Amino acid sequence: MITIISGTNRKNSNSLKVATYYQKQLDLKGLGSEVLSLEELPHDFISSDLYGARSETFQGIQDRITLTTKFIFIIPEYNGSFPGVLKTFIDGCLFPDSFMGKKAALVGISSGKYGNIRGVEHFTGVCHYLNLHTLPLRIHIPYIRQELDETFNFYKEDTLHFTNQQLEEFIRF
Repeated sequence: MITIISGTNRKNSNSLKVATYYQKQLDLKGLGSEVLSLEELPHDFISSDLYGARSETFQGIQDRITLTTKFIFIIPEYNGSFPGVLKTFIDGCLFPDSFMGKKAALVGISSGKYGNIRGVEHFTGVCHYLNLHTLPLRIHIPYIRQELDETFNFYKEDTLHFTNQQLEEFIRF
């Protein structure tokens, strides 16, 4: 199973729009996937689901993560790195079973000109610690608000080329 994780809990985020785009592209390639938005985390996640505790809501999310064999992480830039809620989500998942030996593709997005290069590198370090194998081709999409059309699809030739290339490599990965 492929799970696309929208790496923020911000409502109506560009991360979720990009995650939905990736899901549509996988559908077109004949592969099913599901999107997990961190908006789905319980509101009291920090107090209810860390350090061995488990709420019913998070257990459902954990079950989805356990069944996943490949992940695509859409990682927005927050203060020069990745969102704290993404790290907290990783910390809340069972270790090492949730991610060990599985595969992931990383997509950085930002409203600025660097496409979250630094945040993707930071998150790569977390992936390595978890023994989550990352696809070497990482995508960095700057100026995300200018990249998506009114239906939340990419339309610029370079972005279409590189996202498709990443997906093709991810499928073979």
